[in-house]
Amino acid sequence: MTNFYKTLSLLALLLMVCSCGEDNNTNFTLNGSIKGLKKGVVYLQKEVDSTVIDLDSMVISGQPEFTLKTNLEEPMLLYLKLFKNDGEEHYIPFFADEGVTEIKTTLKNFNFDAEIKGSKPQDLLNEYTKVMSKFNNQNLDIIEANFLAQKNNDSIAVDSLNKASEVLYKRKYSYTIQFALNNRDNIIAPYLALYEVPSANPVYVDSIYNGLTENIKNSFYGKKLGDFIAERTSEQ
Repeated sequence: MTNFYKTLSLLALLLMVCSCGEDNNTNFTLNGSIKGLKKGVVYLQKEVDSTVIDLDSMVISGQPEFTLKTNLEEPMLLYLKLFKNDGEEHYIPFFADEGVTEIKTTLKNFNFDAEIKGSKPQDLLNEYTKVMSKFNNQNLDIIEANFLAQKNNDSIAVDSLNKASEVLYKRKYSYTIQFALNNRDNIIAPYLALYEVPSANPVYVDSIYNGLTENIKNSFYGKKLGDFIAERTSEQ
């Protein structure tokens, strides 16, 4: 028996033991499929106080489908982690809410091929990342053009491309801020303020927070944003 099979067997035994005391009162289910995966372990995880903890796990042995469950008190960013004994970390972040979320992906491109369907926050995140991908593609085009311009010693083109890069950067920030303001009744708003534009002009970050509905202000990410603003203010 190879070391990998031994690892899977040990994990399977541990999971069976842990499941005996498991609380079946769950309100969230993740149904997933990883095309091409024959052996490995999938984990459902969340971040708690800067530490990632396991909520559920399942050994994959032959079948690409899996089901993971947990109990959520409110919408939360969770992680689907794949362990396949290759020395690398494989994660897919997604927003979870009560009910069922589906993730379909491939072993070859675990992160990039992920199709996620489920919660409203995730739908908004999908919409946001789709636009961000377009911005990122434009930025790659500018970087490539800049490289060629420098290679040809075309200082005029280099200057023009640098300005285009600055404009694109501002457009990305502007889009993120406006997206958050337009979705002030969803946890996507404080989440974006915290993780996408924390270094933006404090006026804009404050505007996002002040515009949140009371329910979202009292959410996990709403409270974190409030704490972030309070800490920043105290350092001024």
